[in-house]
Amino acid sequence: MATTTPIRLAVLLSGSGTTLQNFLDRIADGRLVARIMTVVSNKADAFGLERARKAGISTHVVDRKEAGSLGEFSRRVFASCRDADVDLVCLAGFMTLVEVPDDFLGRVMNIHPALIPAFCGKGYYGHRVHEAVLAYGAKVSGCTVHFADNQYDHGPIILQRTVPVLDDDTADALAARVFEQECDAYPEAIRLFAESRLRIEGRSVRIVP
Repeated sequence: MATTTPIRLAVLLSGSGTTLQNFLDRIADGRLVARIMTVVSNKADAFGLERARKAGISTHVVDRKEAGSLGEFSRRVFASCRDADVDLVCLAGFMTLVEVPDDFLGRVMNIHPALIPAFCGKGYYGHRVHEAVLAYGAKVSGCTVHFADNQYDHGPIILQRTVPVLDDDTADALAARVFEQECDAYPEAIRLFAESRLRIEGRSVRIVP
């Protein structure tokens, strides 16, 4: 059943914030029924923070080195999410590992620009992913939306979208084609979550009617 109450989101990012902008655009035109309550970054100079400020969204910076331990870093990140009373945390190019606390298990999503379990894990991010796909000679690539756990690119898969890898592809061209699919897949996963249609069963996510 479609929901009319906006789902409350926190967005975690480290860079330019293109996924955040996609969310903002789709909220503005009604394709995503959501409200972004806070944006958290581990980098004070992330351009995504400027996008958030322009949209009137509260921002927080949590420095990984200054926090010391991974546990303290994660505690600070999720304290910001908790204070904002969010329903779902969306990792959107957040380039550092976090430990998901018990009260957020099953409430943290991530998107990866490849078809997990291929070309994923520590060190596979941004253009490195697309360069690896091309170097391997893969014929298809795509994106994966999954629930996050305490390992890189590891939690149960919600949605995947595919694109062909063309003979004359560059990393930039492949990245652009994959990002087009990301722009649809991530909001779709959020919508399914908001409608309580996602059931985690071990490594599988079932989409219920």
